[in-house]
Parts: sequence; structure tokens; C-alpha cells
Amino acid sequence: MAEARPQLYDTTLRDGCQQEGMALTVDDKLAVAGHLDALGVGFIEGGWPGAVPRDTEFFARAKKELRLRNARLAAFGATRRPEVPVTVDPQVRALLVSGAPVITLVGKSHVGHVERALRTTLAENLAMIGSTVRYLVHAGRRVFLDAEHYFDGHRLNSDYALEVVRTAAEAGAEAVVLCDTNGGSLPHEVAATVADTLAGTGAALGIHCHDDTGCAVANSMAALDAGAVHVQGTAHGYGERCGNADLFTLIGNLALKQGREILTPEQLARLADTGRAIAEITGLPPRSSAPYVGAAAFTHKAGLHAAALRVDPDLYQHIDPDRVGNAMRTLVSDMGGRSSVELKARELGYEVAAGSGEVARAAARIKELENEGYSFESADASFELLLREELAGGPEPAPFDVESWQVSVARRRDGSERTEAAVRLRIDGVPLAATGSGNGPVNALDRALHQALDPFFPQLARLELVDYRVRVLTGDTGSGARARVLIGYHDGERRWGTVGVDGNTVTASWRALLDAVRYVLRDEDVAPDRSEVPLTIASAG
Repeated sequence: MAEARPQLYDTTLRDGCQQEGMALTVDDKLAVAGHLDALGVGFIEGGWPGAVPRDTEFFARAKKELRLRNARLAAFGATRRPEVPVTVDPQVRALLVSGAPVITLVGKSHVGHVERALRTTLAENLAMIGSTVRYLVHAGRRVFLDAEHYFDGHRLNSDYALEVVRTAAEAGAEAVVLCDTNGGSLPHEVAATVADTLAGTGAALGIHCHDDTGCAVANSMAALDAGAVHVQGTAHGYGERCGNADLFTLIGNLALKQGREILTPEQLARLADTGRAIAEITGLPPRSSAPYVGAAAFTHKAGLHAAALRVDPDLYQHIDPDRVGNAMRTLVSDMGGRSSVELKARELGYEVAAGSGEVARAAARIKELENEGYSFESADASFELLLREELAGGPEPAPFDVESWQVSVARRRDGSERTEAAVRLRIDGVPLAATGSGNGPVNALDRALHQALDPFFPQLARLELVDYRVRVLTGDTGSGARARVLIGYHDGERRWGTVGVDGNTVTASWRALLDAVRYVLRDEDVAPDRSEVPLTIASAG
């Protein structure tokens, strides 16, 4: 059995950056490193200095700008080249110049790669590994060796693969990391190979898994259970092809399922926030259903689940989401029923009695609306407005009334188009007209509403439309089909959504836009001051 606290090694900034669509600047990499350090990761691999100019710059800036409290920075590189003395190899020299206290070398452990990729002898490959590790250790660096293609190599020629491990360990490598480079192994194979390697070499072993079979996390845990003391992964499983072992899932499993003291409780509670912060920097959001850190990791929809959760959240949750900094959410839909409505209401801060008439009416109304095409899963704001109506026994007083609205699209001679919206409202009984132009009907209507209402209600100025989705609903066909519009907003503090449904897409959008404004003003109980506000407002767009 492995020791209680394995080394956590993150390779997001090197291996993770090989993912399609990942292009981090040096500033991005420094920011990601800061988040990983705050989480409590032990080692952060910053890249390959000397081979990648951006990584060379990263290490140069890291010396001055990174103040790591928990992690050690690692530089990645290759062993010396065949027949080249280690003291004059330029890439080995670049590893030292980087100033990184830890150096991770990649070495071949598969005879086919040695002979066909490196184009050298098996003996020379061992000499390259041994001399490079020894040289860097004597220079005062902590050294890990990534034994590339180890599991495939062990299957092909286990004697040679074991000799690679022995050579690196005897030269002073702190750990020899067994790499499932092609990601094709399964947990039982990984466990058997790690156990055989440990028995045959006695070396401290690590594990580095890719996810091509969907088993990277399971393989990593199997390796640790078999005796590995070091585990590598990436934030959100970023990486080439199918990605690497997801470090966040590994941390959650090791800490909460096996009781390994890899992070403090305070650090563990940063897990979800760290995931969100890194996703914002990379621009590559994780799956919403990602374990522990995903937005939907503790989200419940089915009525059976919701009924049980109302009694005891532990009945349908494997951990308390607070432990990883996440939160339970309830989705309201026609699958949920009264229990889902009750849980969602409490989640939003409303005290409702179990089995109350208000909850029953809200649940019935939701089922009716969803049968018409509405969906409240991504429309918390629209749901809350509906709930408030049921709790109040009817529509709440509106801070403004809509008299009319219209949208026109004019095509110019040069081929360009101009979309203009006009709205007529009443505020405290006084008529108000406003226009807005934009790059489409929704944008124009949004601008017109802002032009009309922002002078009266300054809090609306923070309301920003950030997502717009249209779904053509089944049933009717062709251009006469009904449309569901989901609009996402940000108000400077949090993100939420509204929904509208109609046979006319623009009308559906208008309903969602109105819900957004009503939601922001839902607690507005003071008549606005109209003394200094013009009653006709136009927007140039």
C-alpha cells in the first residue's frame, strides 16, 4: 500500500497545453501557477525551457514574479542527446539556466522507441539517462524521470524497462514516473505493472496517465494503491488527444475516498473555485458534470431524488459539496414535482412549508409551461419570478407597464442592414417612449429597454446580456414552429438566465428580456423619480 501522502505534480502548463485550442500567454501561465500553488499542489511543471521560447520566458519571469508558498517549480526537458557529453548539451544546460529547483527528464523505456525514434542503442540510452540524472543531481537539483511509453515498453520487453528504472534511481532520481503515454492501459494492467516494477527495482515510483481509454484517474489510483508515491495530472484533465488524468478528480478521490492527507481542509475547499479560475484563464471550460468541481456535480433534477434530498441531502450525494467549495443545486422541470420546487425555493432563500398550496400551484404551473415548451433549468430568474407570483397569490405590482413594442429591419443600398426597436412604457402612469438600434432585433430591443429604464432605475445599467440561445421546438414544422429562447445575463456579481417561448422568435426573446428587467427590479417598492428624466429617449446604437 502506498504512503498516505503521495506527491501531487501538476503538468497543466506543459502537457495540458498540448490540448487542441489551448494557447496560454506567459501571463496566463503565471496566473495558473498562482492558483495551483494556493490550492496546495506540490509541484508545478512550467514547461520546456530552451526548447519553447515562451517557456524560457516563463521561467525567467517566474524567478522575479512567482512567490510560491506550497509548490516547487519544475522544468521539463530531455536527457542528453546520443553521443553528446552531458556537460555540453545545450538543452540540458537550459534546464539549469531556468533556475527551476526541480527538473523532470523524459527518457525512453520502450525498445522500439529507443531504436527507431532515438536511433541509438539500448546501452547508449541507459547511459544518456544515467549521466543526465547524475549531472543534474550533482548540480543541486531534485530530479524526476518520466519513463515514456513505460507500460507498452514493459509489455514488449520488461527486462529493459526495469533496467531503465534502476538506472535512473541509482543515478539519483527522486522518483521514476511510469508513463502511460498512449493512454491505452486499464487499471488492472497498471496495478500489475507497478507492482512488478516495484518488486524488481525497489525504486520510488510515480504515475503519469493519459485518458484514451477513459481510465486515467482510475489508472492513477490503481498505481498509487500498488505502491506509487507520486502522481501527475492536469487541471480539468487538459491534454493532447483525450487528455490527461484530471488532477481535481484525483484530489477529491484521494482526500475524500481514501482519507489521504494531501491537502488541508481549507485547501480542499478551494477546489471548485480553483477549477473555475483556471477555466476562465484558459478559455476552455470543463464539463459541467465534471466530478467535484463541475457546475452540475451536485445538481438534481428528478422528482424521486428531490423528494429524498428534502429529507436528507446525503441520500443522493456522495459527499457534502461544501468540502470542495461547490454547492447543491436543484433543477426545476416537469420531471421534478413539488419536492424540486420546494428545494429550489429554499435554495433561493424563500421559506416555504413542505406540501404547501403555493408549492403545489407552482409545480403545476411549471408542468403546464414546460408542456408548452418552457424550460427552467437554465432560467433561475424566470423561475423565481413565477415562484414569487404563487407565493404572493398573484402578479406582483410592476415598476413599469408595457404599452407596445416593435422592431423594424431596413436594408440599405450598400447591402448593410439597420435594425431598430421602439418601446412604449408607462412608469407610475406616465407614458415613456424610447428607441434603440443594434445588430439584430434582440440587441435593438435590449438597447431600447436600457435607454428607457436605466435613467429611472440605475441598477439596470449593470445588467449585461452575455448569452443567447434559440431552440426550435418539435411539434409544429417549418417556419411556423414555436421557439424557446434562453438568455443569460451577468449583473457584475453573478450570472443567471431567463426564458421565453412563442411562435415568433422575437416575441419569445422580448419575454425573456422583460423577465430579466423584472428580476433585477423584483424588490423595487419605491416609485422612481421622474423629475429630471426626459420622456422620449433615443439610442444611436
